[in-house]
Amino acid sequence: MLKFVKNHMESIAGIEIYPVISLIIFFTFFVVLFWWVITAKKDYIDKVSNMPLDNQNDDIL
Repeated sequence: MLKFVKNHMESIAGIEIYPVISLIIFFTFFVVLFWWVITAKKDYIDKVSNMPLDNQNDDIL
């Protein structure tokens, strides 16, 4: 089964660029995410982390 898929993929012209594009997108996403985590403000992180524990929105009950 894998031989069939491999042979079929090799017959498509220009298919070798897609793994490279996928790797670049994956790497870029995680580098940007890492940069955002490192540069995030401490007060923003505290505010967002306390949102589930905040009882101000209990008007629905």
